[in-house]
Amino acid sequence: MTKSSLRDLEHHDAFLERHIGPNDAEIAHMLRVVGHDSLDALTDAIVPASIKSANPLVLPEPVTEVEALAKIRAIASKNQVFKSFIGQGYYGTHTPNVILRNILENPAWYTAYTPYQAEISQGRMEALINFQQMCADLTGMEIANASLLDEATACAEAMTLAKRSCKSKSNVFFVSSGVHPQSLEVIRTRAEPLGIEIVVGNDAEAKDVDAFGVMLQYPDTFGQIGDYKAVADAVHARGGLVAVATDLLALTLIAAPGEWGADIVVGNSQRFGVPFGFGGPHAAFMACRDAYKRSMPGRLIGVSIDAEGKPAYRLTLQTREQHIRREKATSNICTAQVLLAVMASMYAVYHGPEGLARIAQRTHRLAAILAAALGKAGVNVGPDFFDTLHVTGVDAAAIHAKAKAARINLRAIDANSVGISLDETTTRDDVAALAALFGATADIDALDAATADAIPAGLKRTSAFLTHPVFNTHHSEHELLRYMRALADKDLAMDRTMIPLGSCTMKLNATAEMIPVTWPEFANLHPLAPAEQAQGYQELIASLEAMLVECTGYDAVSLQPNSGAQGEYAGLLAIRAYHRARGEGHRDICLIPDSAHGTNPASAQMCGMTVVVTKTDGNGNVDVEDIRRNAEKYSDRLAAIMMTYPSTHGVFEEEVVEICEIVHRHGGQVYTDGANMNALVGVAKPGKWGSDVSHLNLHKTFCIPHGGGGPGVGPCAVKSHLAPYLPGALGKDGVRTPGVGNNAMVSAATFGSASILPISWMYITMMGAAGLRRATQVALLNANYIARRLEAHYETLYTGRNGLVAHECILDLRPLKDATGVSAEDVAKRLIDFGFHAPTLSFPVAGTLMVEPTESESQHELDRFIDAMIQIREEIRAIEEGKLDREDNPLKHAPHTATAVSASEWTHAYPRELAAFPLATLKQQKYWPPVARVDNVYGDKNVMCACIPVDAYKEEAEA
Repeated sequence: MTKSSLRDLEHHDAFLERHIGPNDAEIAHMLRVVGHDSLDALTDAIVPASIKSANPLVLPEPVTEVEALAKIRAIASKNQVFKSFIGQGYYGTHTPNVILRNILENPAWYTAYTPYQAEISQGRMEALINFQQMCADLTGMEIANASLLDEATACAEAMTLAKRSCKSKSNVFFVSSGVHPQSLEVIRTRAEPLGIEIVVGNDAEAKDVDAFGVMLQYPDTFGQIGDYKAVADAVHARGGLVAVATDLLALTLIAAPGEWGADIVVGNSQRFGVPFGFGGPHAAFMACRDAYKRSMPGRLIGVSIDAEGKPAYRLTLQTREQHIRREKATSNICTAQVLLAVMASMYAVYHGPEGLARIAQRTHRLAAILAAALGKAGVNVGPDFFDTLHVTGVDAAAIHAKAKAARINLRAIDANSVGISLDETTTRDDVAALAALFGATADIDALDAATADAIPAGLKRTSAFLTHPVFNTHHSEHELLRYMRALADKDLAMDRTMIPLGSCTMKLNATAEMIPVTWPEFANLHPLAPAEQAQGYQELIASLEAMLVECTGYDAVSLQPNSGAQGEYAGLLAIRAYHRARGEGHRDICLIPDSAHGTNPASAQMCGMTVVVTKTDGNGNVDVEDIRRNAEKYSDRLAAIMMTYPSTHGVFEEEVVEICEIVHRHGGQVYTDGANMNALVGVAKPGKWGSDVSHLNLHKTFCIPHGGGGPGVGPCAVKSHLAPYLPGALGKDGVRTPGVGNNAMVSAATFGSASILPISWMYITMMGAAGLRRATQVALLNANYIARRLEAHYETLYTGRNGLVAHECILDLRPLKDATGVSAEDVAKRLIDFGFHAPTLSFPVAGTLMVEPTESESQHELDRFIDAMIQIREEIRAIEEGKLDREDNPLKHAPHTATAVSASEWTHAYPRELAAFPLATLKQQKYWPPVARVDNVYGDKNVMCACIPVDAYKEEAEA
């Protein structure tokens, strides 16, 4: 055995060896197949010289997993976790350990993709329909969606839903002064480009303002529970709609908004077991009357039937409506907060209606006891509350100073008042400590016996909620554990198989990256905690921003946008504000190629821009001459171009620098969609080739897991001239902080989904400059290896220079459909029988499959996918040759359930074995889909978005 150098030995501890799937020998083999000698040679053949970075990234040297965890532990230790009673929409909660370990920390849940492929997503969709049922029940509404980004953006979505759904011709939206400040700020942001006038006033004024809608907070931001029935009646009489932001825990004790006239109800499910996380991610919700379901934004899980007539879940109605309606879309939402919605729904399943009510009652009793103690000491506390006390007539500075000494945070309201919000985590000792801040004493049991509840008698809840058996069955840990495992086993996530989705970059979410997320120093910090308590977060955020600046070539980054669509929106708002600051507010034309991701035109429309669609040529590239014609035509009005690079068609277009020059020549700004940054990091920088702004998908390129459809983070990166217009911050007194950014807030928390930023920080820290570049190069190699291995079987629709693709390839199945009737969807469903999630179906070109293998997939896994696709081609060829029936074949009937292939009667013209085990390797390890092909048409004609009644299961059992 030859002696190895220390450096060689240390190299094999490097994280990049774990992150990148193929080893050196496999990379060498795949390069031979593709026809290149090295990764650098392949990169040179693919990437245009005009954009290639001349120098390597300037980043610290990579470190091992152990070293990176030690570094981030030191950063985390600089956060001080005080006991926070700040409230304002964020509350302490206990995450049940069984949910913490088996949902939040479980790759079966956090590595899953958005449930667009229904048959392999039944488990997560059941969890989400539980979330919908929970929200509908507690709010008293008829239908609820499967999560929104945060409460503030949900309020803004409620405003636009009211605008397009009401009978009123008014352009005024009335917002109660009792709405949380961050929600008001985001409402203002969203309203201004749309020309909606915001009027803020006290609740009583809502009855007298001619508005198309009103936004109320129930209980309000200061804790008071108002009786809004008269307001709702008055608004309805004028043809307006009533939107209500509420608290799910409070609704276990107070009357549901749907019972007194609300039309749209929004809020946050954070206090159902999801930590503060310095502001996110948390799953918001929207519930509304059934009449508005086809206009509701976000995702909606519905119940349909499968090919065997059994109940099956699917995404329904307006799902991904921005891809269909594009610039006519009413929302740009693409990412939801599925992982957090699943946690919240499991919290409700675990505790059940009685358990939730107990938690609420205990929280309220402690608040009432504290109020009584303060009252006895002569301190003024507002009436009619659930968990939040508005204490007035005090020296707020002195109170805060005492609180700080006791490691307690209270809400800063003004010089004479403070807010105190109690929650599930509050103890008797906490109440005594809080009372002492005001010079009061609290004999808890004596005060309890003598103190009445503070919920108005006329607003106490009397209606039942969460009556479905799912919320009344799994209350022991053993039962919940098995329920969650049963749901996870129905699904395919990255812990079981490659998810080869084009445009979505389903790469490794390494365990070391995930570990810090649940550390108390990151998880338990309130987003409005004083800055000196968040020194660790500030260091982490500044460090990550600097890393992203270096990777992109831009000059500044905002981490506030909590999804890619939010990042798009923030970038376009920055462009809009820049033009206005220069006296060119008339610039409103946004050029968008017809191949663009649907959120692009939707985001532009939301910013008040007029979308002009430009052409793509026969090779899938943007038509530069058409861009030139339109830039000249709209020269005086040109605001921006939005383009994706590499293109949505999976190639590096040669003329990107020329396009930037054309747009700049006519006064516009260049927005580059960062969805495909996984093909650029360490190779080329958008900020250096002429682009002015990009959003980045940290949940794609930088390893934050998709979580079944969220969380996501969509930072906005800009050149220096746009930096002043990045999203701003909300101060502890509810006022935006100047200097951080002059632009309005786009999300509820200043740093968006801050608690998952450690994931991307860890990834970049462990990979280093050379590792990031190698990851990009292997992503290019893997995609080209698949395209080359499959070229004899499927045509790759578009290629770039030297006949190569970027990090994804589009397989054209349209000729096969013409010849055999087999569609791209049939191939997608048949892949389930091989244990694969399908590639992206019919986007960006109908009748195609877009494949993106990412650098994380080994050659073994790539070959397994290739073998499956070749076998499927053989089955299609058998149809061409008449060996398989054109209608009765394994593709048309895929996927095949265990029930179907084991039934006593087999009626198909092809063998059972071909249906179940099309490759011999599947006999060793086999995924069985829980349902057969789901009927989409039935689901849309028979809309049902609630938990399946128990009777349906009985009927199925009897059938």
